[in-house]
Amino acid sequence: MQFTAKQIGEFLNGTIEGDENAQVSTLSKIEDGAAGSLCFLSNPKYENYLYKTEASVVIVSQDFVALQPIKSTLVKVKDPYSAFSILLDKYNEVLNMSKDEVGIHNSSYVHPTAKIGQNVYIGPFCCVEENVEIGDNTKIHAQTYIGADTKVGAEGVIFPGVKLYKHTVVGNRVIIHANAVIGSDGFGFAPQVDGSYNKIAQIGNVVIEDDVEIGANTTIDRATMGSTYVRKGVKLDNLIQIAHNVDVGSHSVVAAQSGISGSTKLGENSVIGGQVGIAGHLTLGKGTQVGAQAGINFDTEENKQWHGSPAQPLKEWMRSTVIFKKLPEVDKRVRELEAKIANLTAIIEKLTTTQTQ
Repeated sequence: MQFTAKQIGEFLNGTIEGDENAQVSTLSKIEDGAAGSLCFLSNPKYENYLYKTEASVVIVSQDFVALQPIKSTLVKVKDPYSAFSILLDKYNEVLNMSKDEVGIHNSSYVHPTAKIGQNVYIGPFCCVEENVEIGDNTKIHAQTYIGADTKVGAEGVIFPGVKLYKHTVVGNRVIIHANAVIGSDGFGFAPQVDGSYNKIAQIGNVVIEDDVEIGANTTIDRATMGSTYVRKGVKLDNLIQIAHNVDVGSHSVVAAQSGISGSTKLGENSVIGGQVGIAGHLTLGKGTQVGAQAGINFDTEENKQWHGSPAQPLKEWMRSTVIFKKLPEVDKRVRELEAKIANLTAIIEKLTTTQTQ
């Protein structure tokens, strides 16, 4: 399918600079832009590619001012990144219209008590246990396991190999990527006098609210009692560990390889960088921002930025980082001063000895 710059501008409520009849039929990164492609510029570090690209149309910020001639037609919008994501979503929707799958594959097992909504797809080698409910238009791909009494909402997508343990609740429009495990036992063990550990039964569940996306190989543990919550609009990256009884606040974002320990509450609209470790039984205020590889072992106030391990407020961490970089130089100067002091001490001692003789 082909679209003109004018059509794109109207769809995004943007303004056109250049040939409004320029046509595009594919999307690309700005550094790979070729004739007939559409790309975007959001990060200033990529601006140099804009002056070289062969892309027919480029989405840029409404405040952008070119420093060199540009071949491409520009579509100026308030937020290029968000605008391009809208186009990606629309493009993906068009691509998949002809691949809309419905029905239950004959290699899958669906318990007779399960309630399956309209236009549901269940792919090969899936297992749907007793009393499961699956909402309309949800797509469940190959080798997915859905445990007893689990509820899956409408308009969702569950990718291959996902495991939903019993009693899990999944809201509407939820996307769960391959090999995620939802509802596995929380890490609960009671130490015994003889040094062994007694497993504590995990009898709660996991509740995932609407419009959540969960990355591949992410694990979310069931609560010891009650529920582990992933609230509305949360986006979890790949390889994340959410422990038992954690409550991830609405519209929060957590990057890959991060872990949140048991019973911690993460405030709404929080942003957690990659490889962050958060200790248990904490409360992080809404709007908390944590930089990559930071370690949090204390409660945090609302709308604060934290970096480092152990974590510090952003400004303190930046000052500490500057000092840390200078430590080799400081160490060298200290050693030089120590040598000078030792030399002066030796001279003074020698003069004192001479005077007393």
